[in-house]
Amino acid sequence: MASPYGSNMSLSNQKHPTNERQENRKSQPSEEEAFYSTCRAAYLTVFKSSLDNITSREQLCLVLQLAGRNPTNKILTKYWTARTKELHFDDFCTIMKREKPAAKTELLKAFKKIDPDNKGYIFHDDLSRILTGNGEKMSQEEVRAVLRLADINSNGRLEYNKFCNKFFEICDQCTKTAADRMDSDNKAKRQQFGSQIQKSPERSASPSAKQSPRNSRLSEGDTTPRKAESKSSRPSSARSYKASVSTMFTMAAVNGKNSKLAEPNNLQGWNFTNSKGCFFLEENGDVISHRYKMQIPQKTTVFLKIKPYNLSKVEGKPSSWMSVDTALFILKESDGRADPQLVSFTESRYKETFTLKGELGPGVYHMIPFTTGCRLRKKRKQTTKDAQLVYRDRNEDLILTPEFKSVLSDMFDIIDLDGNGYLSLEEYNFFELRTSGEKCDEDAWEVCKENFETSKNELTKQGFLELNLMEANDREGDPSDLWVTLQSMGYNKTLELTEACPFLIEAYAEKCKPKLQAVSLESSTKQLQKVVCRSVILKGDAKSAEGYEDVAFYTYMNDTRISSVIENKSNSKVVVQVNNEQSKNCISSRGLDVFAVEVPPKATMVTTLVFVLF
Repeated sequence: MASPYGSNMSLSNQKHPTNERQENRKSQPSEEEAFYSTCRAAYLTVFKSSLDNITSREQLCLVLQLAGRNPTNKILTKYWTARTKELHFDDFCTIMKREKPAAKTELLKAFKKIDPDNKGYIFHDDLSRILTGNGEKMSQEEVRAVLRLADINSNGRLEYNKFCNKFFEICDQCTKTAADRMDSDNKAKRQQFGSQIQKSPERSASPSAKQSPRNSRLSEGDTTPRKAESKSSRPSSARSYKASVSTMFTMAAVNGKNSKLAEPNNLQGWNFTNSKGCFFLEENGDVISHRYKMQIPQKTTVFLKIKPYNLSKVEGKPSSWMSVDTALFILKESDGRADPQLVSFTESRYKETFTLKGELGPGVYHMIPFTTGCRLRKKRKQTTKDAQLVYRDRNEDLILTPEFKSVLSDMFDIIDLDGNGYLSLEEYNFFELRTSGEKCDEDAWEVCKENFETSKNELTKQGFLELNLMEANDREGDPSDLWVTLQSMGYNKTLELTEACPFLIEAYAEKCKPKLQAVSLESSTKQLQKVVCRSVILKGDAKSAEGYEDVAFYTYMNDTRISSVIENKSNSKVVVQVNNEQSKNCISSRGLDVFAVEVPPKATMVTTLVFVLF
């Protein structure tokens, strides 16, 4: 690519033939697919299309009930404020994820608080007094409706075990009825559903204006300011709905091919530096990672690599996260520009390694690691017994279990960014920021060095183990704080690293020594969205929407991923239906092959990130 910012990075566009649609889809839906199926079924029981909006508090209550929820007035008020005008299907999905269905054990526990003798029933007079006088008060008519249920009431008493059974039976029946209705309606089954970009309707005058961090990766590529502060709660969808257009965009299938790793012939003689880092998956699905600065003292050819970092000691059995896709975006600081400007990004791939080669001029470059989220995503939480972290020996001294020591050893390797076998204060502080949100100052570091094994003012692996054992001793064997550390670092209750992906960056320069340094650990969502949009528009194939010359589609494809961007230059919102069903050997970051997105006027948006499998 002949970059406008002084880089001669070589970037290529590849065309891929369209293949026939894959006939045999997965027979068993994933947990996410099942969740959205429940949401769609409930939504289409009330509305004709998932592109229709919820326009009243009553509609919100009804559609939540049909999805198996039992929204209280407090919950409804939480999401339908005095200034809320409407909610999208995406907002509804967000609410569904936040408001989990009530558990039978919790409901029984509430009843047993007012039945201390455990008789199994409550007199109607007592129940009526409690329901109309405490907490979220019910009206007399609502109480009478409960008491009229003959199969759970007798002799002036409510048998609450039967009531709980009836309650959950009705919830399940609501969900089943909605699903059956959608299954029996072929037209509903073919509906193109909402974008599922999670937005935050909670306490928001504009539910569409405030998006959750998780899905900002897919929607914050908008380079045009949105008028979110308008008095109307949804200016783009409410005021310009009639002026919107809808079009179908089908992404062609691709076949991922494993190219050879093209290294420069004399690479071993080049100047070299490297650094480790890690992608961490947040509770809301957002991804944060280390960010870097690379200093180049003179013009030179560089060769950059990024790949997942393998911690497995077993030959032939790599770490589970080695399949996570990675990329590097290179930005350059420029005088007179507020933000660093895109120079290039990794395109070539060989197995798990992603590379780029090109020429860089002297200066400071920002390096932002990136993953599409196709492979690094929330896993289903299984109920299992917590792994044991510590135990007491015959002398009643606390000892770290071998399994926990092994995990701590791997954790040390992850946070030892320069790979020298020791933790500097800077490296340790990235760990502290991730696990506690605070930095360790110089005085605290001196205390640390006095109490734990160090070498040349840096913490050894043994010292790191001692530090964690001290933490267990401080809590008299209670592992709670240790679990906070483990889960912050991406480990689950069985000590598996499931919500993080360590990576390794290698930088080679032909004529000078590059300096690579981790400078922060943060989410780069907004900046990455702008960068991804810019890279796709610069290098992708452009296609105008038929009949709408102000709407352009840009698709960038290589053997690593497919990225799709929509640029809406018109003054109206555009509803775009995206169909990836013809793509084979791919995983979408959205988890669905067919969906719809709404692009505000004068906006640019990333619609699809697809990772190509081997």
